[in-house]
Amino acid sequence: MSDGPDSGIGGYLRRAIRSAGRQYEQSREQFTTGRTVTRLPADEHGRAKIVCRRHADKRAVMLSEDGVPPCFDAENRDCQGCLEDIREGVIETW
Repeated sequence: MSDGPDSGIGGYLRRAIRSAGRQYEQSREQFTTGRTVTRLPADEHGRAKIVCRRHADKRAVMLSEDGVPPCFDAENRDCQGCLEDIREGVIETW
């Protein structure tokens, strides 16, 4: 048996608390994203009505559970900014 800082009951409690903290943060982030995404204006098919930064045009897109539009390109700075704006609820809409 190891006598390290994460051994015994104290180690078990530290691991359990860290795990609970990670789960809480994930849940909080998912809740915030879900709440923001549902506040965006949508068309009759449930697609979010956003203005694309990269192409500067109006789009109606289905967002993933994480609030990511299908046109998202992780390498594009405009797309990265768009995703941040969607998550913060400040994306330009129509």
